[in-house]
Amino acid sequence: MTQLTETVRLETDGEIALVIVDNPPVNALSWHVRQGLLDGMTTAVSNGAAGIVLVCEGRTFIAGADISEFGGAPRGPSLQEVQDAMENAPIPVIAAIHGTALGGGLEVALCAHYRVAVSGAKFGLPEVNLGLLPGAGGTQRLPRLAGVPKALEMMTSGRHIGTAEAREAGLVDEVTEGDLREAAIAFARRAIAENMPLARVQDRDEKVLEARGNTELFANFRASIARKTRGFLAPEYNIQCIEAAANLSFDEGLAVERRLFNELMTGPQSAAQRYAFFAERAANKVPDVPSDTPIVEVKHCGVLGAGTMGGGIAMNFANVGIPVTIVERDQESLDRGLAVVRKNYERSASNGSIPASAVEERMALITGSTDKQDFADCDLVIEAVFEDMALKKTIFAELDQICKPGAIMASNTSALDVNEIASVTSRPESVIGMHFFSPANVMKLLEVVRGAQSSDTTVATAMAISKRVNKIAVLVGVCHGFVGNRMLFMRGAEADRMILEGATPAQIDRVLYDFGFPMGPFAMMDLAGLDIGWNEATSSSSTVREVLCENGRRGQKNGRGYYTYDPDTRASTPDPEVEQLIKDFAITQGVEQREVTDQEVLERCLYPMVNEGAKILEEKIAIRGSDIDVVWVNGYGWPLYRGGPMHWADSVGLAEIVERIRHYSAALGGSHWDLSPLLARLADENGALQKFSN
Repeated sequence: MTQLTETVRLETDGEIALVIVDNPPVNALSWHVRQGLLDGMTTAVSNGAAGIVLVCEGRTFIAGADISEFGGAPRGPSLQEVQDAMENAPIPVIAAIHGTALGGGLEVALCAHYRVAVSGAKFGLPEVNLGLLPGAGGTQRLPRLAGVPKALEMMTSGRHIGTAEAREAGLVDEVTEGDLREAAIAFARRAIAENMPLARVQDRDEKVLEARGNTELFANFRASIARKTRGFLAPEYNIQCIEAAANLSFDEGLAVERRLFNELMTGPQSAAQRYAFFAERAANKVPDVPSDTPIVEVKHCGVLGAGTMGGGIAMNFANVGIPVTIVERDQESLDRGLAVVRKNYERSASNGSIPASAVEERMALITGSTDKQDFADCDLVIEAVFEDMALKKTIFAELDQICKPGAIMASNTSALDVNEIASVTSRPESVIGMHFFSPANVMKLLEVVRGAQSSDTTVATAMAISKRVNKIAVLVGVCHGFVGNRMLFMRGAEADRMILEGATPAQIDRVLYDFGFPMGPFAMMDLAGLDIGWNEATSSSSTVREVLCENGRRGQKNGRGYYTYDPDTRASTPDPEVEQLIKDFAITQGVEQREVTDQEVLERCLYPMVNEGAKILEEKIAIRGSDIDVVWVNGYGWPLYRGGPMHWADSVGLAEIVERIRHYSAALGGSHWDLSPLLARLADENGALQKFSN
């Protein structure tokens, strides 16, 4: 055995050299791994080995690049040097793959002459998720091996495929159910004995020739992903690279790949997406809660309320095998809620998201009841009823009497005071907010709201169970609206003001849509229903929303809201009647209408959010500026390629934003335009909101 670098060693099995990577936890392609691979290939050849097997220790093959090296000074050999040594080796090189071969890991495997995988291994080029494309020949080799359609789908989605699909696509030459190392060594000996060709993937053109000159294939694929990838550069750049693979020589395609990779790597979108990647991981860390804090083991969860939120929350727990008891006030409401849950599961099964057998398996984990006493054995109970403080306090007083000692009681409130809710219990230390986002079975974000008396164990348990049910949890403090909704209120206030001043709902929605949001505030209100919280008996025509409701406009539910909706397609159309209602209301309010530019719309919607985010940091409602960005990217549709409001503000320039906030404060007034002292200070000091930490 020869230790080549700290993470790579060379062993022999007779005439076969084993280059072994051991770089836990995921065998990332750090510089010392690249150096070891290069040394291993060259040493094996010089020592007279008849074949080389590349194998990895631990739970996975090379899972990708070491992204901590991105943007730093180059060190060690390039990945291309390693690949050249593999591809051009005068003896067979076999990659032995288990766990995952992702990104740079798959690009390395594609430079072996053959690939042997254990059943259950995963393969993928997920660089698009970081705003990038495979930069080590992956865009040119994958279509040559798997074909252009498969390469397009894999590279623009970042999807991982299993061994069966990889074998069918041509990525894998042999699949073993047994010992991977032994199977790869046996394959190498067979390759030597049978004098198998040292086939370089770069020389295999038959599959890309099938797509040469086929512009329709690429046009159709672009159209099929247009909606999902709107605004993102990386999917299009990946497609252009695959087009180059189909229509150019390998070396010419590599040149295209290199040029487009560099554009993405140095551009703002990938920087934002890489920032968001690390921000999500930072959000898991709670500085003032020790890592060894004991947590409550959640073996049984209770959910109060079987409506849209309650049913969705219950599904998250059933999805990971945790039994759930759902309690509703009456049998009819319970049956209706459980029917919706079943329908959701059946829909997932029909589109292949879950196996058909999972429907009954998961439904069996959900027990319905109309008796809160059935929460007595639950380790965690989540309340998901109407946003009414009196009702929630009544419920928590009851839960306090029912729940066993040590059980955690959580509220799904989206804005109310968790401390006030906890005050009616004898154990406020066990009370916490767990604000799921709708639809709760789909949305990844979970705001964990720490009350003034929430214990470390309660906080640690909420964060841990959030991860277990596959949510991205962000710990926040108590204030009206917490982080996400508090900032959303600021945007909504200015949007409402601007339609009185002369901007139309369609203009505001278009500006925000073009910025990258999935929809603007008025389309969102129509979707939710304009009559939520509206009472016809007490309506006083005091807001545009009230006026619309009084005129029978309820939103999408009845086809008439801020827009009119086609009954078949749900397509929206601006309505002159609405514009006139707004103009008439502006007159009653003494507001003179004028032209409002798109730039003003953007500034007045987004700058108050940035300002409020800074106030949230000042008040220590959020731990980090990056936590605010995680909330907005994962819960409110802030475009990922812009990183979140704090990251975006830094990119615009805090000094410029401060100047415009002062301008609007003087011109318009309103407490949401009161400049945050923190924002002013960071602007003066050339600081950054995204890096601020309490």
